[in-house]
Amino acid sequence: MAIALNLRAPLAAIGPLLGFIQSDLGLTATQAGLLTTFPLITFAIFSPVATALALKYGLEVSLKVALAFILAGTVLRTTGSQTALFTGTLIIGAGIAIANVLLPSIVKRDFPHKYGEMTSLYALVMGAGSFIIACIAVPLVDVAKENAVTVVPQWAFPLALMAVIPLAAMLLWLPQLKNRNAAAQNQNGRTSKRKLLRSPAAWLITLYLAINSLITYVMFSWLPTIVVDAGFTPEQAGYVHGAMQLATAVPGIVMIPLMSRFQDKRPLAFCLCSLNLISLLGLMLLPSFAFFWALTFGFGIGAVFILGLSLFGIRTAHPQEAAALSGLSQFIGYLLAAVGPTLIGLLYQSSGSWTLPLSVCCGLAALLCAISLGAARSTPISKVPVEAQDIQLNPAT
Repeated sequence: MAIALNLRAPLAAIGPLLGFIQSDLGLTATQAGLLTTFPLITFAIFSPVATALALKYGLEVSLKVALAFILAGTVLRTTGSQTALFTGTLIIGAGIAIANVLLPSIVKRDFPHKYGEMTSLYALVMGAGSFIIACIAVPLVDVAKENAVTVVPQWAFPLALMAVIPLAAMLLWLPQLKNRNAAAQNQNGRTSKRKLLRSPAAWLITLYLAINSLITYVMFSWLPTIVVDAGFTPEQAGYVHGAMQLATAVPGIVMIPLMSRFQDKRPLAFCLCSLNLISLLGLMLLPSFAFFWALTFGFGIGAVFILGLSLFGIRTAHPQEAAALSGLSQFIGYLLAAVGPTLIGLLYQSSGSWTLPLSVCCGLAALLCAISLGAARSTPISKVPVEAQDIQLNPAT
């Protein structure tokens, strides 16, 4: 849970603080935009690296390295220059990417019979942590101004305080280093990567998460503009956008009992994907109810994401395969998430309205519904015998 808290919180404060940062460092609008999309590109680049790192050094050491990256980047970006800000963000992104990929593998190994519930729980921690950090970021800047903080730029004061989060996680993780994976498991991991690239089921799971990531970040980027063009004021658009962000954290609570209740996850996956489709259709056809559609869409994408993470454990035979599938899915997913908002923005610019871009998103959501029926099966991707591996991978055993 402590590691999960680091997977969104270090980046969640950037949005609320962007005005302060832009003013103090003289960032252009393009540079400010890059600061929010840069982490997605970093996630895509470093997701495949995570699997290779785990194969060589083990899951425990690799997660320690990930936390060290997040801590180093958090400290670096508070030093008050454009170079340090972007470099620190890149380092944080690399650490988050590694932990994003490998945490499902740890859960698969240590909680094999509670994988869905544990995944829902750590997703709840991720969402709740980022929401709290986003809420307190600006008030902490006011605290820095009232107390005339000069050690770091006042906009960097909340970012500097966030160094406590990865530092605490590193200290809590220290006892786990004695559980380093055996080197003999490396060949299993390499075999898993080769099998996954040839597996239709693995690609279905990858597309399931990738398409959800694409429409998620499109809405994160463009929802305020969409609702303003529909007649809402900018302030109302901010409330609509905030409602969507908050709704993404709710599935962390709801999915915990649902994951254990549905042995066959396909009906659940289809219903959740359908909720995304209905929400996008509603936003396009009945934009006056945008607040409601934002809530249902936020809940849907959050729940689809949690279910997608759980598939890394449900449909894999051992932790190495879970890590390999996680790396593949997150590489493709974040790559699409990074380019999706730009492509949708170009469609809007060329068509002059949101009808065509939203129609494309609805088509993707419909495709996601169809893919969910194949991705959310309960049968493992491969039939790899794992009894001996479980004994070696779990030190308690």
